[in-house]
Amino acid sequence: MVITVAIVGRPNVGKSTLFNRLTGSKQALVDDTPGLTRDRREGNAKIANLKFRIIDTAGLDEVHNQSLNGRIWQQTKIAIHQANMILMVIDVRVGVTPLDSHFANLLRKLKIPVVLLANKCDTHGSISTINEAYKLGLGDPIAISAEHNDGIYKLYYIIHSYINDNPDLTAEYLRPSNHLKEIENSRVLKIAIVGRPNVGKSTLVNRLIKEERMLTGPEAGITRESIKVPWKYSNHEIHLFDTAGLRRKAKVVEKLERMSTSDSMSAIRFAQVVILVIDGNQMLQNQELAIANTVFKQGRSMIIAVNKWDAVSEKKAASQRIREQLNTSLSQARGIPWIAISALHDTNLGKLLKAVFNIYKIWNTRIATSQLNIWLKNMTEQHPLPLSRGRRLRLRYITQVNSRPPTFAAFINQANELPKSYISYLIAGLRDEFGLSGVPIRLNLRTRRNPYVKMIDK
Repeated sequence: MVITVAIVGRPNVGKSTLFNRLTGSKQALVDDTPGLTRDRREGNAKIANLKFRIIDTAGLDEVHNQSLNGRIWQQTKIAIHQANMILMVIDVRVGVTPLDSHFANLLRKLKIPVVLLANKCDTHGSISTINEAYKLGLGDPIAISAEHNDGIYKLYYIIHSYINDNPDLTAEYLRPSNHLKEIENSRVLKIAIVGRPNVGKSTLVNRLIKEERMLTGPEAGITRESIKVPWKYSNHEIHLFDTAGLRRKAKVVEKLERMSTSDSMSAIRFAQVVILVIDGNQMLQNQELAIANTVFKQGRSMIIAVNKWDAVSEKKAASQRIREQLNTSLSQARGIPWIAISALHDTNLGKLLKAVFNIYKIWNTRIATSQLNIWLKNMTEQHPLPLSRGRRLRLRYITQVNSRPPTFAAFINQANELPKSYISYLIAGLRDEFGLSGVPIRLNLRTRRNPYVKMIDK
């Protein structure tokens, strides 16, 4: 296996900044607010030609109850248990704190190497703090600045040396240049799980992967970042993205929530299938409709998971209500599948995944040009195009120019004159004729350039 390295330390010492530096990304949200990170985040790190798995964790805070902080501590302990090496980070600007000393005592008991990183060594006065760090008993502290990429190269020699000293890791590590490349280049299905706060998104992720991977609880807004969870299901490589709850823009006033909302929107843009989770007792609210419209504008495929179905008393009436809401409020993607589930009780999750793969297949649909033009001829014969300035508009030709979502180009003599109602008629016909239910369809009108225009001007 490829070596796994966990980053730990008290809040606000720069763990997420170091994670972003090592992964060459901006996956982890970074802010001066302590305790921003709650769920553990995993990624593929690289220093020169050295590749390894990295885990970012929440700020260390040892709590042994079932409070939110207690559940966060459990997530950090899982990361420590999975790791082959620990990077403990301290902040040289603040110095060694009692909390640093306390957790250094815990880490010294581990049977894996612990590397002490003195972060933020880009200011005067760092040397005294680095000397003070020796009292933590974790060996020589490594002076770094994750923000400015100073001293990161030292980690290369430490991790490389550890790999060479462990034959099991070395044997696996000699293969990664091909092995990791194969994983990275494989077609991975990206699924974003979105919705309002406290509708059960994280619980759904945990039930799907059959692991308590994400923090859950009665508190609203526990998830603050979009967390990627690699998962293999029935020979399919999947990346699940658990996201922060999305509220109406008018209610989003705090900086952290604005960052979380932006992160969730990024997850939607990079996903291929979006699962919109709603509360079965509340059904589709205005905020869910706004989220769905965002998904369609981004061209993503979507299914709706009606969660907490076990708590719905009038199931028949609730089913009828959601059908009516979908037909009236989300007609731009008619036929969106919805599945009644209970994430807590693991109900209908297999049916949910079947719907995911089906909508993904529809989203990737390719239609032959010959079929499209036969269809277009029938459509225009049934409902002839309107007149413009006394002349009949002519749709000459149609072809599919892209999939994901299905995108078509139709050539017409006067594109600006075709009414929106006729465009809607054509899109509805494409959806019905070629089984494109539930996915956004894009129809672009194009006008052929008149080759004689320049000659006339002359």
